Amino acid sequence: MMSVKRAAAMFGVIFAACIGNDAPGTDGGTTADPVASGAPVARAAVVRSWLHDREAWTQGLDFDNGRLYEGTGLEGKSTLREISLQDARVIRKVDLQSNLFGEGITILGNRIYQLTWKAERGFVYDLATLRRLSEFTYDGEGWGLTNDGQSLIMSDGTATLRFLDPATFTVQRTVTVKDGETEIGSLNELEWVNGQIWANVWQADSLARIDPASGQLLGWVDLSMLMPPSDIPRYLPPGADVDVLNGIAYDERANRLVVTGKNWPLLYEIRVDTAR
Repeated sequence: MMSVKRAAAMFGVIFAACIGNDAPGTDGGTTADPVASGAPVARAAVVRSWLHDREAWTQGLDFDNGRLYEGTGLEGKSTLREISLQDARVIRKVDLQSNLFGEGITILGNRIYQLTWKAERGFVYDLATLRRLSEFTYDGEGWGLTNDGQSLIMSDGTATLRFLDPATFTVQRTVTVKDGETEIGSLNELEWVNGQIWANVWQADSLARIDPASGQLLGWVDLSMLMPPSDIPRYLPPGADVDVLNGIAYDERANRLVVTGKNWPLLYEIRVDTAR
């Protein structure tokens, strides 16, 4: 499994087909540059930051009543965990089988749902205990997961989002994410934010804001200012590196948005002006 090193000159987003973890499917969509696209680009500002487990290959991030949950990946290292926002402590966790590669998570009601990458298996946990209750199957790869309060919303590395019944896991409908007529592929971690779907895009330093009804891109959020290479020596030992941006959690109760990346030593609360 290849690690994608962040380049010092990286700005905006790079949508490139890659080989390795979360590599886009064959119908992953056309590449695009948000600066040249028709959708507006909003800048984000950092409100504060907290320490994050730099060994965590973040695949999913979600809040419930102020509590932060994380799904991590890599075979032999995949977990579902509740983490302390204040000190990065793992409060409790469940390890996945060593042959499984954990992916996105979402919380709906009193259940946590978690995908796996290539095994075509998902898991349902009791929110109060993290006890695994059941599992479900789906076709293709599992990447990101969120919900709109009624349906699970799943990405698979392409430009298509699936809306699933949370009881039967049947596909209710799909949308293709487009910026104008251009499909936006490599959709990864997802989060429901005030009636919109916000998505990480694999190898991107920007978030996509998506209309859940049409799949049309509403705008980009530029996060290229996060975790600059000059900051890495402050938080990581010599020779260590961070990987790509991945992980979005919206705390509706406190109206705050938290983001991080794979093996990042920090979680960031950001403020975004999407009116521009």
